[in-house]
Amino acid sequence: MIWNQLIGTAIGGFAGYLYHKKIGCPSGACPITSNRYLMILYGAALGLMLGGSL
Repeated sequence: MIWNQLIGTAIGGFAGYLYHKKIGCPSGACPITSNRYLMILYGAALGLMLGGSL
């Protein structure tokens, strides 16, 4: 169970970084996607929740 959460958190953080890099928010007006660190944390939190539900 803990491995699912750890792997989900790592994949979610990486996916958040990729989302920021590829899509992001070019204008900077988006509070979450314009900041790389917030997007990584947001993705990691989603990965943790998804990994915990498996």
